[in-house]
Amino acid sequence: MARHVGETFPWGTLLVNVTGSFLIGLFAALTGPDGRWLVSPGARTFFMVGICGGYTTFSSFSLQTLNLARDGEWLHAGANAVLSFVCCMVAVGLGYFLAMILNPTKGN
Repeated sequence: MARHVGETFPWGTLLVNVTGSFLIGLFAALTGPDGRWLVSPGARTFFMVGICGGYTTFSSFSLQTLNLARDGEWLHAGANAVLSFVCCMVAVGLGYFLAMILNPTKGN
């Protein structure tokens, strides 16, 4: 991603974190108590914490934001923090709400 859009701003890390947030929201709702899929608590934890947690890059986000701030790129550092939070919250919400649409309604 950095090769395509430049390395001034950590777009690749943001993209990975947003897609991971979407996936965890989708999976959480699809496998929750009212979800479409019956998944054991261990399998749910493995996917959400292990797979999604390993895929997303909070440590990279943190280091990149720190480096931007240390380099005096305060606007980029702040934008990275705000964009990451807002975009990831929107993505997890979209994944969750999409799964709720896909889940059957109770009584059907």
